[in-house]
Amino acid sequence: MRPMKFGLGQALTRVEDQRFLTGQGRYATDCHARGELHGFVLRAPHASARFRFGDLAAARAMPGVAAILTHAEVRHLGDLPCQALVKNADGSDMIRTSYPVLPADRVRHVGEAIAFIVAETLDQARDAAEAIPVSWTPLPVASGTAEARAPGAPAVHPEVPDNVAFAHVLGDREKTDAIFARAARVVGLDLVNNRIIANYMEPRSVLAEPKGEGLTLTLGTQGSHGIQQTLARHILRMDPARIRVITPDVGGGFGTKAFMYREYPLAVEAALRLGRPVRWESERSEHFFACAHARDNLTRAEMALDAKGRFLAMRVFLDANMGAYLSQYGPFIPWIGSTMLTGCYDIPAGYTLIRGLYSNSVPFDAYRGAGRPEAAYAIERFVDYIADEIGMDRIRLRRLNLIKPRRMPYRTATGRVYDSGEFEAHMDRAMTLADWKGFPARLKAARKAGRLRGIGLGVYIEACGGGSPEPAYVDLEKDGTVTVRIGTQSNGQGHETAYAQLVAEHLDLPLERIRVRQGDTNDTPTGGGTGGSRSIPVGGAGVAKAAELLAANLRTLAAEALEAGAADLEIADGAVRIAGTDRRLTFAEIAALPKANRKLLSTTGEFRPPEATYPNGTHSCEIEIDPETGEARIVNYVIVDDFGVTLNPLLLAGQIHGGAAQGIGQAMIERFVQDANGQILTASFLDYAMPRAEDLPAFRFETRNVRCVTNALGIKGAGEAGTIGAAPAVMNAIVDALRRAKGIRHLDMPANAQAIWAALHREV
Repeated sequence: MRPMKFGLGQALTRVEDQRFLTGQGRYATDCHARGELHGFVLRAPHASARFRFGDLAAARAMPGVAAILTHAEVRHLGDLPCQALVKNADGSDMIRTSYPVLPADRVRHVGEAIAFIVAETLDQARDAAEAIPVSWTPLPVASGTAEARAPGAPAVHPEVPDNVAFAHVLGDREKTDAIFARAARVVGLDLVNNRIIANYMEPRSVLAEPKGEGLTLTLGTQGSHGIQQTLARHILRMDPARIRVITPDVGGGFGTKAFMYREYPLAVEAALRLGRPVRWESERSEHFFACAHARDNLTRAEMALDAKGRFLAMRVFLDANMGAYLSQYGPFIPWIGSTMLTGCYDIPAGYTLIRGLYSNSVPFDAYRGAGRPEAAYAIERFVDYIADEIGMDRIRLRRLNLIKPRRMPYRTATGRVYDSGEFEAHMDRAMTLADWKGFPARLKAARKAGRLRGIGLGVYIEACGGGSPEPAYVDLEKDGTVTVRIGTQSNGQGHETAYAQLVAEHLDLPLERIRVRQGDTNDTPTGGGTGGSRSIPVGGAGVAKAAELLAANLRTLAAEALEAGAADLEIADGAVRIAGTDRRLTFAEIAALPKANRKLLSTTGEFRPPEATYPNGTHSCEIEIDPETGEARIVNYVIVDDFGVTLNPLLLAGQIHGGAAQGIGQAMIERFVQDANGQILTASFLDYAMPRAEDLPAFRFETRNVRCVTNALGIKGAGEAGTIGAAPAVMNAIVDALRRAKGIRHLDMPANAQAIWAALHREV
């Protein structure tokens, strides 16, 4: 078959960018309805307190006010669900506490919603909120992970006196402890994976419109079907078919737009009560305590080694902050991360004790990488530390312990099965591109200029692109164009281009003649949404299958009309022709044939992943530090990744650059601060620093791909990989510089200028 010029592997620019760059994008905040009312959320100023409303009559009678909802008005609604169940070590269920739409008389984190005010204008709703009388009785606070696990800490929920929601053991504790008992050497390290806040470009919003016996919601999501099902089945307890969810363009998600938040059922309840559309739109400052937070793990890692430095077993004790309530997938995040804690290394045995802790803080959930960045950071920072502790070169230690290609497929001590990978090879390539051999000369020059210099790397592997199948629906229209309908959701990844390329691979159409539709539960029967880098490995495989089936149907239809055998036909330039001749039928002509019914012109494809995909790679980072200020600057950054088959090199590079920027942000810039009372002191961009262009290097990125043998397209998911490899590479480079200068062997994230300066001037 001739290669398709718009298909797999082509570096095509994104078709959706014309719309975005010319201001033609349409986001949820652009959507309005005639006669809409405006919602405003009254939030708690305390992290832990009891409260009581006074008489609300005066506030309800204020100009423009249509309704004030408190717990009394929404107590019939179901709780926000936690759909990630983790068992305790003894097999018992984790402790799930109530997560109400609005609390009755107790708040558990700063910014918790206590009332929803609806008025003709937003200003009127704000005025009414200020007029609501509330009396507060502050209670003791367990503000963070360390505070929540401390002996005698205040209980966030009375039914969980030790704040431990679950304590799960992964691996073989007895076998691991026995190996540790006879090991030649044991090394341990305590690590902090700092809390961060996902700041996407478009804050959340929702527009709820009553429609006859049902309703329509318009909001930015990572999957409209997931919102529909969760809202219908768990909160409203109604037939999902009565709820239509529409997701237009989405300005970023990173995991945190996948979940159910309180504002959605509040807007729905108000709209149903009032019989009018109700919209709520988050302000940026509100986002800091109304959307899920991420990371925030305290980790103790221990490694048993033989006399030559080979890894024998690893123990990890992981305390993960869950926040005040268990968010939709919150408990699943540290669990999935822990399954990847052995990284790219041949570690025969191990176990992890994972504890999920309640604290008086915003609930936690998935953020780009969802547990795997935490795991990669822990093992890669730990490997550098082990090398320093035993006096072995860090690269030599890695070579000694990296899993060899001949061991594939490789089953880890945590039960993961890696299908493919050549870890040492991409590490070597990254070091070559980054010129590690020339580092001593650059170090000497930096010292002469009064600067500190360090170089480090992170060799990572992650699990993604698995889970349930994602059906795709591909239709040939009468005008010869093709429509793809699928239940994933682009948040900026470029799905309209990627899916169109997979169709073009089989139908040889230019991308502008392929329309991709997502984000409407009335338009697409099913949908698993976007998350875990599954859209292209899983959804894309479904699109490719449906396009392949459609191509076969078109050949069959054309064969009869052209009086030729199907084997003699080829698809080219949006037509089916007899190979080697000019006899052809365009797709529009085929669609007009008498036998061209919808059964033949509409196909469905899906792929059920037998296993996750395991993208892997190496990030190399070189850092220069001004010892007078502590300011660190990345002077060289190289990424070599294995993503199996590449669909579109341009889209791939964009994903990796963006992910690496977020990993660098966590490692060097994004510092979350709260006080002992649980007050967030970094709740705006005035205080919470985000990476800017000047903070980021010119990335050098290339792939060294090994085809995935468990994916229909050979693809390994790539959406989160940049985030996963970045933080360990950056921190290993910073610690390398500090160790060479002052013998400093470890520093926790974020390593901003203040933290580095303090480390350099700390008395040893």
